[in-house]
Amino acid sequence: MASPLLVSVPGSSLRDALGDLPDGVELIEWDMASPPPTDTIDIVVPPYMGAIRALGALEGVTTRLVQSQSIGYDGVAEMLPPGHRFANAATVHETATAELTLALILASQRGIPDFVRAAERGEWAPARHPGLADQHVLIIGYGGVGKAIEDRLLPFETTVERVARTARHDERGPIHGISTLPELLPFADIVIVAVPLSHATEHLVDHRFLSLMPDGALLVNIARGRVADTDALLEHATSGRLRLALDVTDPEPLPTGHPLLALPNVLVSPHIGGATNAMMPRMARLLREQIERMLRDESPLNVVLEAR
Repeated sequence: MASPLLVSVPGSSLRDALGDLPDGVELIEWDMASPPPTDTIDIVVPPYMGAIRALGALEGVTTRLVQSQSIGYDGVAEMLPPGHRFANAATVHETATAELTLALILASQRGIPDFVRAAERGEWAPARHPGLADQHVLIIGYGGVGKAIEDRLLPFETTVERVARTARHDERGPIHGISTLPELLPFADIVIVAVPLSHATEHLVDHRFLSLMPDGALLVNIARGRVADTDALLEHATSGRLRLALDVTDPEPLPTGHPLLALPNVLVSPHIGGATNAMMPRMARLLREQIERMLRDESPLNVVLEAR
C-alpha cells in the first residue's frame, strides 16, 4: 500500500479552509517553530508571518514542495536550505492588494483623511480635491498585482502607463522598460510601485526618482518598504511637494512617533495588502490544486526557486 501524501499546514485556519481532501492525503499541523514532526513531508506550508525566519526549520527535512502563503519571496533564497523547491502564492493576494491600492488612491485623491480629521474636531470642512478621473497613472511593476490594479483603474477613466523590467507589448499596448522612467515620471499624476524587492529595485524610489515627479503627485507603494528610500520620502513629503500612500515602510513597522506618521499628506496602512477574509479560501484553493497535481504526478504551480 502506497504511503499517503503528507501535507503540513501552520495552523487550524488553513486546515479548516481546506475541508475534505482526496483519499491518500494526510494533513498535519506544523508551525515550524517546533522540531519537525517527521523527516519527510511532501508539501510544507510555512506560516504567513515570519515565514522567512521559519525556513531554517527545513534543514534535514525532505520535501517535494514548500508552498508559501505570500507572493513576494525576497530573502527566501538566502534562508531556504538546499534541496527544496519553493512556490509562491500567485493568485491568492492580487485582488485584495489591488483593492487596497485603489482604496489608498481614492482616499488620498478625494481627501478622505482630511474629512475624517475635520469630523473628529467637529468641523464641516468641504474642499475640492483632484479625484481619479482623467488622471495619468504610472504602474511600475507589471506582474499579477500590477495587472489587477490596472484592471480596476481603467473603469475610473484614467490613462494608465505600464512599466516592467523589460519592454514588451500586449493587447493593451506598450509596456515600457524600467529604463524609461526618467521620461515617464514627469507626466504622472499618480505613481504606483508594485515591483518585487531585489538588489535591482532596492531604493528604486530615491531622491532622483521623487524629484522627477511633478508637484502635487501621489506616490503609492504597495511593494516592499525597502523599494523606497525613507529619508527621500520624508524630505519630499515634509516639503509638501508630493503626497504619499504607503502600505509598506522601511523600517516596518515605523517607530512610534516617526515623522511620516504625522504628516497630513501621508497615508499609511500597516502592510495589509492581502489581509482580507478572501485570503484563506484562496490559499486553500491553491494548496488543493498543488495536492491534486502532486497526486497526478504533475509539476506544481508557481515554482520560483529551487535551492540546490
